[in-house]
Amino acid sequence: MLDITENLTTEAKHYRLVEQAEAASASIARNISEGKGRRTKKEFIQFFYIARGSLYESITLLNPFEKRNWITMETLEEMEDDGIEIASMLKGLINSIYESGN
Repeated sequence: MLDITENLTTEAKHYRLVEQAEAASASIARNISEGKGRRTKKEFIQFFYIARGSLYESITLLNPFEKRNWITMETLEEMEDDGIEIASMLKGLINSIYESGN
C-alpha cells in the first residue's frame, strides 16, 4: 500500500483519504505484533481478528483510488487478490492457535 500512496499525484483535499489508507495497511502488522505480546492465546487471536479487519479496510479504501484514477483497475484487482491471500493466511494462523489448545 505504501508503494501506491507514495506515488500518488493528488490534490491536497484528498490527503486524509491517503493517510487513512496508509494507517489501515500499517495497522495489520502492528496488530499482529501487539497480539503476540499479549498474555493469552485468546487475546492473541483477538488481535489477528483486528488485523483482518484492518486488511479489509485497506482493500476497501483502494476502491475510491481506482474511481479517481489514482490506480488502475488492474492494480486494484491485484491488491484485492493479495488481500484475499493474506486473509487466508490470517485464518490459518488463527486456526493453528486454536488447535494448539488454550
